[in-house]
Amino acid sequence: MQTIKNGCVVGFNYKLTNSEGQLLDQSKSDAAFEYLHGYNNIIPGLEKQLEGLKAGDKKNVLVQPEDGYGLADENRIFSVPKSNFPQGVEIEVGMQFQSEGPEGTMVVAVTSVTEDTVNVDANHPLAGQTLHFDVEIVAVRAGTEDELSHGHSHGPGGIIINLV
Repeated sequence: MQTIKNGCVVGFNYKLTNSEGQLLDQSKSDAAFEYLHGYNNIIPGLEKQLEGLKAGDKKNVLVQPEDGYGLADENRIFSVPKSNFPQGVEIEVGMQFQSEGPEGTMVVAVTSVTEDTVNVDANHPLAGQTLHFDVEIVAVRAGTEDELSHGHSHGPGGIIINLV
């Protein structure tokens, strides 16, 4: 039976919770999440912990922020003049906008709004959080030549999700 190593396509079911036990995400009950192992298609801490497992294995994986979505960076929290936002749109806490910055395109989430400014956070929503994955490996196979050259799975449903 094949074990997970670089170049393998892995299908797994998962449940992701935070340290308080709050459900953050989970795979669909009718379709396992599939990725190409060793190609940075999932967060490093999870990928490392799946290495060597095989179909049928179950594992609880704890991923620290440094091996997940990183630590929250205070420099990615800033204020923007309200005039920079689309006119006629009522800006509310929790809204997300795409913005161009020095590092390229980024997604920012509105954290507060004043009369003249909008405070935003460009950190990943899971930055700084310890992640708890309950994982069940459902399939492991060698990646095809096309998958290896493209760097991702071309799985049965063609679903490609990048958790990075």
